[in-house]
Amino acid sequence: MSTGMHQHAEQDRLGDLRTSLTKQFEAHQARLTELTADTGDPGQALTQDALVAATRQSMAQIGDALRRIADGGYGVCERCGGDIPAERLEILPHARFCVPCQQKQNR
Repeated sequence: MSTGMHQHAEQDRLGDLRTSLTKQFEAHQARLTELTADTGDPGQALTQDALVAATRQSMAQIGDALRRIADGGYGVCERCGGDIPAERLEILPHARFCVPCQQKQNR
């Protein structure tokens, strides 16, 4: 594949990813609105707080991925600067690290 065709394909892929992540972000926003509505049931407060925290974390991860796409740093490991494999990004679109660096990060 020529360089121009490869760049065009990569731009298309990132555009599709941006659209998908934006939809996910909007869905999380709607979910967060639902979760923060007071149900009046004190028994649900702990579960609801955990769901709100998880939703906010997901939104932050998606927002960070969208910023990396806009800045041109998407798919680049934040630790070593190497490429994050496309397979990893397909599974975890908000990945910030390649697998070896993620393993080091988790230690």
